[in-house]
Amino acid sequence: DDKRASTPFDLTDIAITPLGGFHHYGQIIEDFLMIKGSDKGPRKRLLTLRKSLLVHNKRAALENINLKFIDTTSKWGHGRFQTDAEKKAFMGLQKKDREAME
Repeated sequence: DDKRASTPFDLTDIAITPLGGFHHYGQIIEDFLMIKGSDKGPRKRLLTLRKSLLVHNKRAALENINLKFIDTTSKWGHGRFQTDAEKKAFMGLQKKDREAME
């Protein structure tokens, strides 16, 4: 599915993987789960998801998440471009592209 990073507010057809892949992980080609916040420990840590033992009744736990945008810029360097096409339109024809055409 090419539209994995699209939301109801942002309907662009982009993959969830940022340009250049994730740091020390690479391209995301399987199913994934987004978590709010962070997880403790090393990257690629196995997470076990289970039902909560407590009843959450605080406002922050009960709010509906309204996801508007997923940032897919590169996590290396300055990270200015969301897609490869956007980067090529800004940078123009590069030496490696000219060599590939020859």
